[in-house]
Amino acid sequence: MNSFETDLRRAVLSIRFLLGAALQLLILWTQGEASALYRMSLPIACTLPYACGWLEEYKTGYARLALSRGSMRGYILGKFLSCCIAGGGAEVLAAWLYVSLKAPGTEWDYGRTLLVAALWAAVAAVLAALSGSRYIAFGGAFVVCYFLVIISERYWPGLYCLYPYEWLDMRHTWPFGGAGVTLLLIGLLLVLFLCYYIILKGRIERD
Repeated sequence: MNSFETDLRRAVLSIRFLLGAALQLLILWTQGEASALYRMSLPIACTLPYACGWLEEYKTGYARLALSRGSMRGYILGKFLSCCIAGGGAEVLAAWLYVSLKAPGTEWDYGRTLLVAALWAAVAAVLAALSGSRYIAFGGAFVVCYFLVIISERYWPGLYCLYPYEWLDMRHTWPFGGAGVTLLLIGLLLVLFLCYYIILKGRIERD
């Protein structure tokens, strides 16, 4: 089993994955998909499954053992993809259960939910790698999201492309429609992966 498969199994088949999905399902069930609580809790819940996967291995010394069995590029990519898939998957699972059990007939863009949650999980992973602190990782994605919300609502409302709530519920006309949001999210994920790779590569080489 390669590094990515191992990481993905650890990320998805975990208590933290179920905790993230359960938290969002509870909020959706009691508050609904349009609530401020759901939108603000998303950057927290999606970071629970595996945003600190590398940090945990690094602190226990397992990272060196894993690197000895494969390439650094594959190791880092596996960590990043597993973090994004697990974070996005927890949100999609919660949304699917909510629509299936509580709100049948509700239209839900699961693909966009997956990308938005993956983005916040990736932000948390980058912060974990940069700071070496799981607390900064778990809270940092929320802080970044809140900062973008304040900037968009109070100072530059015309900059709706960086408004986190807009990614989930389009209220403006985007170039290429929904595909424009998708392309933006994918582009941001690629930038975050580049940052993640540079930070982890530097830390691994120094150690």
